[in-house]
Amino acid sequence: MLSDAKLPVTFWAEAVNTACHVLNIVLVVKRHSKTCYELINNRLPNLDYLVPFGSPCSLFLQYKDRQSKFHAKAVEGIFLGYVANSPCKRVYNIRTRTVEEWFDLDCSKHSIPPEPTCPTWGFDYDALFKSFNLPDLSAVDAANVYELLGGSDDSSFSTRANVPIITPDSNVASASGTYDSDKSEDVHVGGDDAQTNPNKTVGNEAPADPITIESSSSGTQEMGELSMNLDSEIQEPNVLETRVHRNHPIDNIIGDPYAGVQTRHRTITENTSLYIGILDTGVMETCLHAAFVSQLEPKNVKEALTDNCWIEAMQDELSQFQKLHVWYLVDLPKGFQPIGTRWVFKCKTNDRQVVVKNKERLVVQGFYQQEGLDYTKVYAPVARIEAIRLFLAYATYVGFKVYQLDVKSAFLYGKVHEEVYVTQPPGFEDPYNINKVYKLDKELYGLHQAPRAWYETLSKHLLSNGFDRGQIDLTLFIRKAGGDILLVQVYVDDIIFGSTNEGMCREFEKVMKSKFEMSNMGELSFFLGLQVSQREDGIYLHQTKYVQDILSKYKMNDSSTYGTPIPVNHGLHPYKDGKDVDSRLYHGMIRSLMYLTASRPDIMFVVCLCSRFQSQPNESHMIAVKRIFRYLKGKPQLRLWYSKQQSFDFKAYTDSDYGSCNLDRKSTSGGCQFLGGRLVSW
Repeated sequence: MLSDAKLPVTFWAEAVNTACHVLNIVLVVKRHSKTCYELINNRLPNLDYLVPFGSPCSLFLQYKDRQSKFHAKAVEGIFLGYVANSPCKRVYNIRTRTVEEWFDLDCSKHSIPPEPTCPTWGFDYDALFKSFNLPDLSAVDAANVYELLGGSDDSSFSTRANVPIITPDSNVASASGTYDSDKSEDVHVGGDDAQTNPNKTVGNEAPADPITIESSSSGTQEMGELSMNLDSEIQEPNVLETRVHRNHPIDNIIGDPYAGVQTRHRTITENTSLYIGILDTGVMETCLHAAFVSQLEPKNVKEALTDNCWIEAMQDELSQFQKLHVWYLVDLPKGFQPIGTRWVFKCKTNDRQVVVKNKERLVVQGFYQQEGLDYTKVYAPVARIEAIRLFLAYATYVGFKVYQLDVKSAFLYGKVHEEVYVTQPPGFEDPYNINKVYKLDKELYGLHQAPRAWYETLSKHLLSNGFDRGQIDLTLFIRKAGGDILLVQVYVDDIIFGSTNEGMCREFEKVMKSKFEMSNMGELSFFLGLQVSQREDGIYLHQTKYVQDILSKYKMNDSSTYGTPIPVNHGLHPYKDGKDVDSRLYHGMIRSLMYLTASRPDIMFVVCLCSRFQSQPNESHMIAVKRIFRYLKGKPQLRLWYSKQQSFDFKAYTDSDYGSCNLDRKSTSGGCQFLGGRLVSW
């Protein structure tokens, strides 16, 4: 390709890339009778855009790049290849002498390439191949090649050529013995010009070394016919049969072939193990869980009962009921109405979108409960998101790791004070007592009083083991021992904790597991939709996974991006004329963005502004909301940074712009609070 295009060896990499690109869309795989492109994309490739390598082309300039009205509208260039996943092409700009990616160009597919202007050394292709340090062909290798092709006694080859072997000391040897230069002739392969004038050079290229061939039978004529591949007596060799090699060379064995049998654990190393690479990329998690968990969420119990994974999950839930003595089967007393039950199915994923668990819950249809009869007090404190950020900020300041615990079936530990009856779980009814119901002794998910009963059970257990409850934040529990401190933050059944002494953390786990069935989640990495990256010098707090989820939910993955969430002069008004939009869709998008403000203060103002139009949203309001999503698509990984080296001084900033709101002429105010440079509230 370089020789035909008369390009120097400096464009070797461009020629290789172009050749690979063309082969992928042209070369047919015999096994499938399809090209590589068709196998991957399941459609035929479009070959109209292919251009000969090295073709002269005109690069059209954009209007802003022209110097004047009468300036040239294009510059000359040379086509060098294609750009992956882009309609642009790689060209050599003759004016700037650089390789560029260009979109608007016109290639001359049938014109003769111009004469090269590069020095002679730029066309020394032989020196380029020698720089690859390819091994020289030995006489033994040449003899083996001929033996494999035809064999020593094969009579089908009437003429056999002895391949000259070039050794480093410039001595020429052949497979049949010593090379005789007196009986040889020079044959130059180079087209018609090469046959009429063997010493003619191509461009600035020096004459190539002659390819010397020695004839073993009928002299010059047969040798010439052999070189041109026109001898009618030469028969095409038979198709080689497929061989199964049982004894492979030792050089092809990876590793030490004399080493004993090693287990997978012994073969794992920190730097060279393929297992470590698979573990880092997350492929191993997919392979581990794909065979043991279901990847699909059933819509109802009927579908779940057809999958063994979901059946096992539901049986585990019911066995937990039996273990904790949640209910017992009785006849329904007169005057009571049983509350219905239903199964809720959810595939839980990690931050890499890998399904790690089939989560199911048997929940009570609590909307059938009547206040005063089925429940009285239902209030239960829940940690605010600001409390979680304060906890992490203090952890970075003190310098301890934050860990996470998850209570399995937490609500089942709460005691029921009222008399509540529920129906038998769908799909698991007792065939001999089909008319009976369950009387609850412990709380179930869905009951109004269940969160309060669980909080009372957990708080009593912690207070009885030496913990102090926060006076302002009732979900924060503190335990001090000497100069060390242990902090525990509770959000329903999710618990995070940390201590300046690792021994206190292990002791806290024992205290919790003595009463509750817990699962230790290790270091905190994912909590309430927040992704926490703990490092030696601080903590990153972000919601990258949640951003990808809402972009996929509202089909904004393929949209364009914006650099800002809202323009300065947005012109939004609640009573501005415009076509009404689906209010349910608008409300759902606003609710998703409101939760995202837990770690993204950059969208706080615009989300609050758009939430004021939920009563009558129109097209202009929907465009503003979609602009926020496009802004998030361009910046999905913005995060809060809590540094370890900063102080813990409290600083607050506030500002207001009186009467500037063009909606209702009210003041627009805002504020943010820092703890030593750590943004914890806004």
